[in-house]
Amino acid sequence: MADEPLVLGIETSCDETGVGVVRGTTLLADAVASSVDEHARFGGVVPEVASRAHLEAMVPTIERALKEAGVSARDLDGIAVTAGPGLAGALLVGVSAAKAYAYALGKPLYGVNHLASHICVDQLEHGPLPEPTMALLVSGGHSSLLLSSDITSDVRPMGATIDDAAGEAFDKIARVLNLGFPGGPVIDRYAREGDPSAIAFPRGLTGPRDPAYDFSFSGLKTAVARWIEARRAAGEEVPVRDVSASFQEAVVDVLTRKAVRACKDEGVDHLMIGGGVAANTRLRALAQERCEAAGIRLRVPRPGLCTDNGAMVAALGAEMVARGRATSDWDLSADSSLPVTEPHVPGEAHAHSGAHVHAHGHDHVHEVGKENLYS
Repeated sequence: MADEPLVLGIETSCDETGVGVVRGTTLLADAVASSVDEHARFGGVVPEVASRAHLEAMVPTIERALKEAGVSARDLDGIAVTAGPGLAGALLVGVSAAKAYAYALGKPLYGVNHLASHICVDQLEHGPLPEPTMALLVSGGHSSLLLSSDITSDVRPMGATIDDAAGEAFDKIARVLNLGFPGGPVIDRYAREGDPSAIAFPRGLTGPRDPAYDFSFSGLKTAVARWIEARRAAGEEVPVRDVSASFQEAVVDVLTRKAVRACKDEGVDHLMIGGGVAANTRLRALAQERCEAAGIRLRVPRPGLCTDNGAMVAALGAEMVARGRATSDWDLSADSSLPVTEPHVPGEAHAHSGAHVHAHGHDHVHEVGKENLYS
């Protein structure tokens, strides 16, 4: 193994089949096969459709990533895969594929956490993560504030959504406005031409007695939907651009306000934002504005690395290898509710042993896979 580990990462937690190849903190390939168009007619992700799409896309996407990276599968120092959280059936496709490739190649296997991967991907663009790192993760399934002193072993939840995630709220409001699915990009686009102060939508959980770092977007979603319904019932035209801008402002106002507060309270002088909603232009702009005012450095990966992708999984896998973290066992399974406090899923025999993966040692893999079965 070279000084910088070469790792392939597989991500199938939702509707995108992502395969990335990373050497250390350098991104070599990021191949994605999305099934979003297949879900659009249903207005949301259908788990069975997603699982089938992953099955069909898996091998071609892995081959495309290896070709793009200019490496052979035999050159890999490890294979990482999202073990959770996510859709159970979708996760199982990725985990099964990773185990098959790792066994056939005689390579170490690392089951990693989807949320920790979203944090670690920033290393591919802005270099090693400061320790500790404050991270705001916002997506269709998650809205979380996390504090990590070591991305491979210590991630502490500061706050999370108590109902709808931010991305979920975007999808639901886009549906009410008849803008299609997914809602995030289209609302962002319409909001650029609207007035964010046109409608005073509520900011959830921002009262003096409310939890400092938790989020709630269900009330906002209901308020926006009722406002739209009232206009339609009165026979009035709905100002889609102003509604989009005002709704979006309510979401990003709360997200950035709580994230900056958490940084101040914990004495952390930087903030990392990740997840699909981190691609939102207004979230990026307001976060930059508030971080600068508070003397906080902002780190946000480019939009393509914010949405689900294999590069983020490979990035965390490479960090696991570099820090000598324990590998996963062959009975690794998908865990749809894997807690963020578990950045990876070590094998039982190595969970507390501090086992190190030496160059070409492959740790537990040698016990069952001495031959190269891959052709």
